[in-house]
Amino acid sequence: MTSDSTSIIRARNVMRKGGIVSIDGMATAREAAAKMRSEKISCLIVEKRNIEDAWGIVVVQDFIKGVIIPGRSPAEVHIYEIMTKPVITVPADMDIRYVARLIHRAGIRRAPVEDGGELIGIIALSSLILDNELF
Repeated sequence: MTSDSTSIIRARNVMRKGGIVSIDGMATAREAAAKMRSEKISCLIVEKRNIEDAWGIVVVQDFIKGVIIPGRSPAEVHIYEIMTKPVITVPADMDIRYVARLIHRAGIRRAPVEDGGELIGIIALSSLILDNELF
């Protein structure tokens, strides 16, 4: 985005569409890692248990902190034990400047994009620079 641009870039314009891959919280770390490898992704959305529940997220760092470092068996660790819940989501129509600020201040690298109560994509700090022509 150049300084003379007057149009606002929204989260929906820079998110990775179709990047939502989910898993049940009762799945094992081994099952989740296999899914991440097969889909070539670095995070999974943990499904809601019911309508009042919140989404969760499991990322590569969770496997390192919750499985590898403590020396636990990936076949015995459930995703609900290592995930982050609730996940921070961003509205699809949020100005990208505020998205970047929110993600940065929350100390996370990526966030699902939500529209009308549904997750429609993923936005990552790195993709703002590497995957888009914002500059």
